[in-house]
Amino acid sequence: MESGSSARSGKIANTIIMPVIGIVALAVVFVFAILVWSSRLTDEAAVTSERNLLQEAIQLQLDQIAKQQEGAAVWDDAFFRAERGTESRDWLRHHVSAWLAEGYGHSRSLILDSRREVLVAFDRSGDSNWVNDQLLNALKGPIARVRARYINSFVRTPSGTYKFQPVYRNFHHSLFETGLARIDAAPYYFSVTAIAPDLHTIGAEREPPSVIVSFVPLNSLALGRLSEMAGLSSIAATQPGNSRSGMADLVLRDPNNQPVVRLNWVSKSPGSEMLNRILPVMVILALAVAVLTGVLLNYARSSTRKLASSEAKAVYAAQHDSLTGLPNRDYFTGLLTQTLAHAYDDKGLTAVVYIDLDHFKDINDTLGHAAGDEVLRAVTARLRGVVPPTGTLARISGDEFAMVLSQCSSRALIEYQLSRVQDELIRPVKVAGTELFVSLSMGAAISPQDGTGAGELLRKADIALYDAKANGRGRWSFFDPSMEEYVQTRDNIARELRRAIDNDALAVAYQPQLSSKTGKISAIETLVRWNHPERGPISPASFVPIAEETGLINDLGLWVLRRACRDAHLWPDVMISVNISPTQFRHPRFIDQLIETLASFDLPPSRLEIEVTETVFAGKDMAVLNVMKRLRELGIKIALDDFGSGYSSLSYLRRFPFDILKIDRDFILPAGDCPQAQAILRTIIDLGEALGMTVVAEGIETPEQMEFLTSIGCERLQGYYISRPGPAHEIAPVIADSLIDGRIKIAANKLRAS
Repeated sequence: MESGSSARSGKIANTIIMPVIGIVALAVVFVFAILVWSSRLTDEAAVTSERNLLQEAIQLQLDQIAKQQEGAAVWDDAFFRAERGTESRDWLRHHVSAWLAEGYGHSRSLILDSRREVLVAFDRSGDSNWVNDQLLNALKGPIARVRARYINSFVRTPSGTYKFQPVYRNFHHSLFETGLARIDAAPYYFSVTAIAPDLHTIGAEREPPSVIVSFVPLNSLALGRLSEMAGLSSIAATQPGNSRSGMADLVLRDPNNQPVVRLNWVSKSPGSEMLNRILPVMVILALAVAVLTGVLLNYARSSTRKLASSEAKAVYAAQHDSLTGLPNRDYFTGLLTQTLAHAYDDKGLTAVVYIDLDHFKDINDTLGHAAGDEVLRAVTARLRGVVPPTGTLARISGDEFAMVLSQCSSRALIEYQLSRVQDELIRPVKVAGTELFVSLSMGAAISPQDGTGAGELLRKADIALYDAKANGRGRWSFFDPSMEEYVQTRDNIARELRRAIDNDALAVAYQPQLSSKTGKISAIETLVRWNHPERGPISPASFVPIAEETGLINDLGLWVLRRACRDAHLWPDVMISVNISPTQFRHPRFIDQLIETLASFDLPPSRLEIEVTETVFAGKDMAVLNVMKRLRELGIKIALDDFGSGYSSLSYLRRFPFDILKIDRDFILPAGDCPQAQAILRTIIDLGEALGMTVVAEGIETPEQMEFLTSIGCERLQGYYISRPGPAHEIAPVIADSLIDGRIKIAANKLRAS
């Protein structure tokens, strides 16, 4: 009975264990096959990555050759000498070809005139028979493209002539094409650059340029530099048809797709190395699995795997952002600290980059937070595609990312990586069937020159990011000590401006506006002034933008409005005009604060004019239109300031209820003697009259300007010729005199004398 029971137990055990062993054995074989296959893919990926690095290093060398040519190609003397043709050959040979050879190692060079005829064929060794039809045929395409880009850079002016306005590539100031070619069976880099003048002139015709073609041998020295730039060891050059077994290679071709040279190097094999390390472990594991098939062990392994998986998920969730899967701020700071700790051994540069999406809040406000999340995921995917293997990308907060670029050989390589990041967002991002164009700003700090600590570099990268956003967004800035000084100064001014507002330490100046019909002062514009006790007078152009950035602009604008309403009682028959910031205008309590101020100083709304610029709209046309309607209902006049300085002023005139049109001073300055400016002014004044608006010309500085504007019917005149801005006690008698004597000449003279 016992033996039968034991046999049955053995059969049951065999029935359970043997299939398990078979499955495990098949799994081990399958895993081994996957490892072999994966190791091959990894090795192939490594070779592909090395080829890409090598191609990028070659392109950097080609760009350097083109950059070196600029000193000889973009030069008035070279440009005019090349136009003279054969009579300037010796000069061109000495001052262009020989200069490039001695200064930069351009051992051979060609100078072709506008008819593509050879003016100079220079060789450092003195050989003059190295130019052949095969070489010229290989250069035909690049030369043609350079000439075409040069000719297409001429823009036709209104007078019928052409002005040279080229569009250069990043960090270059010349039109060029680069590549490789064979000369006497040897490989050479070449760069074709158009010979252009220093100053862009205007001419009657578009003429094809002369060009310089420089050649630099791809010799052992150049190969050594390639090895350093690409991080590859022992790059060797062979004939295109010779391939070396066991070595990675890259065939370089000329512009006609003909092979020039084959580069060979010993490629890293991370997949094979990994397989060799794992193979003994796999054998031991297979034996262990075959022996240890007991239920208890399987259960223990299952429990261990579950526990490890849960722990790994918990650790990953604590270190990564749930939306994008990128490292979060804390984890990124730790990675940065580790990278900086090893940066000294690498003897390279480490760049810390802050990345901020421009106007991301507008996406959330208009399309919703779900669309904003989709944009963040899409941007993350693109950024991941351009971060090098030695780099790290993280999401710091909301729409702010951070990146570390380590082991960089030069600042130029860092700028190249930043340009790749910018280029990734040229294409629109599709969200819910809508194409969104997203731009980003970047600020970078470089170790060791900007610091060696993680916190210090992050702080300086943030300062550089602020500089990039302050200077137009959609760009990048590298940290400079002057930026830190500017930020500290800005913060100090912001704090002091806050105290000045609270302590009533600001002042206002008033500038009269003269009526051309009556010769009387009909309105005055209110201007804020700040005379700092230590810094002296601070221009509004300096502190008003700071007030905008720090949120003080609403308090500042309200202070100016209250002062203007208080002083308006000094001139009961004169309109009072106040500039309103776009931020203040869009404030949800702007109308309420305005009504409260008018009531506090018992000023009729009909005596107040509000001046705004086009920037007040900023994509919120309906909200702005509603505010304007409320102002009109109250009886307040609305003026469009700096008319003509924006691209859509006419559209705003049609859609929004303006009462007053203020002509930008740039149109007034040439009005005395420029027919074109006079014609524009007539058109603007006619437009204002047709729309029932009062037209104000500001910036009048000469009697000729005033006489002309008066003659064409401009209703109000303002400027230094009439009166400089001044405090209320100085302006009051000027206004009183003008109200007594209504003649323009007398009023103007008295105001000017003041």
